[in-house]
Amino acid sequence: MKISVHPLFFAAGIASALFGGLPVFIIYTLTALAHECGHIFCARSMGFACGRVKLMPYGAAAECEIDGISPADEVKLALAGPAVNAAICLFLAGLWWFFPLTYAFTDTVMEANAVTLAVNMLPAYPLDGGRAARCLLSKIVPERAAEIALRLVTVLVAAAVASLFFTVNAGANCLMFAALLLCSALSKPPLAVKINFAENKRLARGAEIKYVLASRGLTYRRAMRFLDEKKYVIFRTPEGEELTQDQLFEGFAAHGIYESVFLRRGEKEGPNDGAEAEEEGENEYMVQ
Repeated sequence: MKISVHPLFFAAGIASALFGGLPVFIIYTLTALAHECGHIFCARSMGFACGRVKLMPYGAAAECEIDGISPADEVKLALAGPAVNAAICLFLAGLWWFFPLTYAFTDTVMEANAVTLAVNMLPAYPLDGGRAARCLLSKIVPERAAEIALRLVTVLVAAAVASLFFTVNAGANCLMFAALLLCSALSKPPLAVKINFAENKRLARGAEIKYVLASRGLTYRRAMRFLDEKKYVIFRTPEGEELTQDQLFEGFAAHGIYESVFLRRGEKEGPNDGAEAEEEGENEYMVQ
């Protein structure tokens, strides 16, 4: 995972230090990174890797847009980041309940996570709430119409945020955030980057083999859950078909995450092959 830093991020940090706000700046930065880690781990569980995490004056952004993902999985991915902030808020609330004295040391952490959670749940693209809203709208209207509607809502939200600078003197951060939303509403999302889990140098040192017995309808999405960084995985079906981890990677690079891993070239997948594997986890058995 690559981490890049925008030049204005350093400028914002220096300005915070000069005006006595460096601790708050650091807390908000760590909160944003924790939020993005939620997206990253969720993306990896689905078989995709985020290209990089970029630190910017207003927070952090992980570039892990997934092409071809189902609406249900995209909602899970969108809510993974806010879920981390919500979990931290709940943890701190419980900590304050049992140890009230800790409030004085963690109130800013609670504030940072609560603000991050609230902002990201706004129905504006590319915020997490906007992504989830787009998936829900796509079930009612065509996907293209849902995307246009969300971008229009994003423009309205950007205008509302910018108005706070003039109405309640909320600060210049409102203008920066509004500009970010406006630019995002008019730009294209980054391309997806699939995980490269093919073996290379590790095999030269030797690797323990893990066999996985699975039904023929096993999808790439579910197969990713069996990958182990310390072991080389080989998949087998009760019919005797076998697929190595490297062969899985070759197929994953050319197929969708919901297709069967045992689908042969020229063979058409049945209408329920992938769906059955997604719904029936009991069809898969792991053998060490």
